[in-house]
Amino acid sequence: MLSNLAPQSETVDLVHALYCDFFERGIRYFFPESRLVSSGRASGIEPSLSFTELGGSALRLEWMGVQYELARPDHAFSEDEMRLLVAIGSVLSARYRGIFSPGSSPYASHLFEGRAEDRYVSAFLDHPSYRDAEGLPERRDVVADAIDVLRLSSLITYENGRVSTGAIVIGSDVDPYHTMPGLPVGALPYTSALVAIKSFHRVCDGLHTVFLVDRNGMLLDLVDIEQFSAVCHGAVLPAPSAARYQAHSQATLRGGHICLVLTPNGEIKVFAGGVQIFQFLEGRWRLTDVAEKYRTFRHAIGDARLAERLFTVALNLAEKRRGGLFVVLDHGGPSLGPAEHLVASGDLLESMETEAATAKGQIHYLLRRKRALELEPNVLQSIAQVDGGIVMDREGWLLAFGAILRTGGEPMAALDGGRTTAALHASRFGAALKISEDGFVSFYRSGECIWEM
Repeated sequence: MLSNLAPQSETVDLVHALYCDFFERGIRYFFPESRLVSSGRASGIEPSLSFTELGGSALRLEWMGVQYELARPDHAFSEDEMRLLVAIGSVLSARYRGIFSPGSSPYASHLFEGRAEDRYVSAFLDHPSYRDAEGLPERRDVVADAIDVLRLSSLITYENGRVSTGAIVIGSDVDPYHTMPGLPVGALPYTSALVAIKSFHRVCDGLHTVFLVDRNGMLLDLVDIEQFSAVCHGAVLPAPSAARYQAHSQATLRGGHICLVLTPNGEIKVFAGGVQIFQFLEGRWRLTDVAEKYRTFRHAIGDARLAERLFTVALNLAEKRRGGLFVVLDHGGPSLGPAEHLVASGDLLESMETEAATAKGQIHYLLRRKRALELEPNVLQSIAQVDGGIVMDREGWLLAFGAILRTGGEPMAALDGGRTTAALHASRFGAALKISEDGFVSFYRSGECIWEM
């Protein structure tokens, strides 16, 4: 029988080829808009990733003796994106070691459980199991187990509604603000086996209450997310959050805690470092990179307070699956300027002052000479849901709302129809923030999409 086995060198070559393929798939999964091409041979063949910046928006990657170039045409790779590249390499490197030294750790076989992309997300969140360049993990991947719980829970309904749930995985950093409970008698591991317990989903909704899980994956407690995060109330977050998940962001601001939530929309959100860091939506993981995207948006708007208000309202609308469009013009004031290129004169709030007798003019006076910063967020959110877009100048003075924007001959976008087309054209005159009814927020500038999350 041994004569039928492939020689060891051929086995190594086969595994080598497979892990090059796994690496390429992982890169293309998380960076679908980028171009990954093999550009030659690297010096070594070890299962470890190294990369160098080539300037602009390109990276040179070296993985298992193959050299790649990863590039995209629009902008440079962010710090979080490069950290995700490291995570992909770390997981695959640990799995490769697990094949050839499976007996060195009782948890080596667990490396191959679940979806690879879930493991990449877990490794990004600084799971120590993947950091050791030589050894293998000495315990299970707690974050990956938590993701598996949420995945299985998303398939369950309760009283004809989707289940929502969540957990906080206690961080490895020192947390002087919380007294963590000890291990209860009869404590269970937070794994997919819990999903079979009927009461499991009834005691925790993920929005107001979350499970508390220790670093060994044991279920410790059920906590109120507002109370757990109270020590960080008032603290400045790296980026605004949707109101519904403000406490979840604050809960991870200190102590290195990780919060995972299965939302009522069937989306998985992962919070770390005070921001939402990942989302699983429409069947795939996405790195939100929300802090970097918010910085880009804030720089384009100029006014930090206005940027924060619009960004927060946009996130709230996305959570409610309500569409909307904000346009902040580069110029404005008494002459209106670009506003006349985007909005019919009859839809401008100032023009309606002389048309109060019309049905439209009769109600629009309520928002004439108002600034977005003077409106309560709920009011701004409410008027953003009116069909059409909200147009304002750089200082936030409202010029029009509920306005059907001119498109100037822009080609009709294939996705999201007229709203995307309007955002593309409007971005030639300023900054456009579009909210889609499928839960995505997109920023447009100079006739192109700068980012989507």
